[in-house]
Amino acid sequence: MCISVPARVISIDGRQAEVAVWDEHRVVFLAVENLQIGDWVLLYGGVALTVLEPDVAAETVELLSRMTDSKAL
Repeated sequence: MCISVPARVISIDGRQAEVAVWDEHRVVFLAVENLQIGDWVLLYGGVALTVLEPDVAAETVELLSRMTDSKAL
């Protein structure tokens, strides 16, 4: 099962970006434009699909963390 997760943009290089997902850094492809370092994106299958508002990203990270802590995933 695959789920989308929030990721914070660390660096941008053309149509790719380095993002932080929890404690991991990954290089992903960008399906969105006008990103800035520090923006939050919704990541699915190695592609940043959309920009997230910081409060939405924080809430989603918190909910996913609770789910993984309870072994619900």
